[in-house]
Amino acid sequence: MTTKRQEGFSLIELLIVVAIIGIIAAIAIPNLLASRRAANEGSAQSSLRTIHSSEATYQATSGNGNFGSMAEMLAAGLVDGVLGGAAGTKSGYTFVVTETVADPGVSLSTFKATCIPTIPSTVSQTGTRKFGVRDDGVMHGQIDVLGTHLTDAELAATTNVLGN
Repeated sequence: MTTKRQEGFSLIELLIVVAIIGIIAAIAIPNLLASRRAANEGSAQSSLRTIHSSEATYQATSGNGNFGSMAEMLAAGLVDGVLGGAAGTKSGYTFVVTETVADPGVSLSTFKATCIPTIPSTVSQTGTRKFGVRDDGVMHGQIDVLGTHLTDAELAATTNVLGN
């Protein structure tokens, strides 16, 4: 008489392993999403700094004293194709640059660059703050109304200045 040897895992052992994996995933996924949002925000701040320095370079070289649009800075090779592309979206943020042309003898040229999260709410939110910078180079950030870009008044306020 021959005996058959059955090897493998029992159903209970498999269920325990699946439960452990589920617990680990429940702990890890929120931290992963928070890390992604933080990385997106850091990238947005860095992109705004790039836009600010590109605007200064454009004003001093190609702009004849005026700041340029994203398309003009892209054409001058001052911003990359992702940041200066038609969508104006990079790393989960949408960017807008607004420049005002100088009126000789009356006003100086100015610009503002702002960005908002591409997905401002839900679980797949791409950021928890919106950011902006003006020609003075001071970075501003806010956590309210993420679907709208920072206004001129918000950029002029000193209450939303980032410390980093």
